[in-house]
Amino acid sequence: MKNYKQLLILLVVAALALAVGCQSAGKYTDGVYTGSGEGKNGPLKVEVAVEKGKIKTITVLEHSETPGLSDPILEKIPQDIIKKQSTEVSVVSGATVTSNAIIQAVNDAIKTAQ
Repeated sequence: MKNYKQLLILLVVAALALAVGCQSAGKYTDGVYTGSGEGKNGPLKVEVAVEKGKIKTITVLEHSETPGLSDPILEKIPQDIIKKQSTEVSVVSGATVTSNAIIQAVNDAIKTAQ
């Protein structure tokens, strides 16, 4: 009976250790980070939110890119980064500088989250 109780306690401790380990298994440290990159018309600033170790949201806070023309890129690149959980995404043809500015800004933000 004593061995059974010891085994049960050991199993509970192991399960708790495993549960704690799984919670922190993400690639990044949770938090909200800001970063900047250089766009075609000036600096571009983003905010990256990390939850459960993964990039949850990327918000472009400031930019000087051409309104209307840059809007699809400002949406697509962050979506691709979130989907892939990596900044190694394809840039948009014809908007390489803006695409790279977003990637650079996200890299700048998450460098402290790694």
